[in-house]
Amino acid sequence: MYVRFISRFLSAMAGPRPVVMSGPSGAGKSTLLKKLLKEFDGVFGFSVSHTTRSPRPGEEDGKDYHYVTREVMQADVAKGEFLENAEFSGNMYGTSKAAVQAVQAKNLICILDIDMQGVKNIKRTDLNPIYVSIQPPSMETLEKRLRDRKTESEESLQKRLHAAKVDMEISKEPGLSDVLIINDDLDLAYGKLKDALLEEIQKVRDTNNS
Repeated sequence: MYVRFISRFLSAMAGPRPVVMSGPSGAGKSTLLKKLLKEFDGVFGFSVSHTTRSPRPGEEDGKDYHYVTREVMQADVAKGEFLENAEFSGNMYGTSKAAVQAVQAKNLICILDIDMQGVKNIKRTDLNPIYVSIQPPSMETLEKRLRDRKTESEESLQKRLHAAKVDMEISKEPGLSDVLIINDDLDLAYGKLKDALLEEIQKVRDTNNS
């Protein structure tokens, strides 16, 4: 019943085909997304996820995440207000239906940045997005990137690395992604990302110019 409800909701939502981006923390998703939004201003809209974790230095509520308490988020999940949700390192993360609807209503390509568990949940709906998986060239490269951030304790870092290993293995499953990008060179990775989305980008531009 829950999945059918979401499917009916999404089928009724008008707007461009969304983009689901997945990949472990440190793979370079945020950097690629920022480049995409800067180059194609007025084409993409970022779906802001909810989380129960505390904001990191420089992060803003409503921009980087919607920061909420566990009690509030659990209640909203129970009410069916989320397309997908997952728990990582003791914190909840999720994408609300309202976040996607707000972007699509503006005739923008909605970007959803979620983990592989979330990808599997989205695939049960009628959202019909373009699935893009961003992966690091190796676990060693990923660990160096995460350590260079200097934002986490060793315990938290190890949990993130474990989750990344699982994510990288799941990403190899056939049919989960439309596009798999190994981010070992930022410019090349960005070029592949643009190529994968150019058709949808052009549709949005044509609609806006008509």
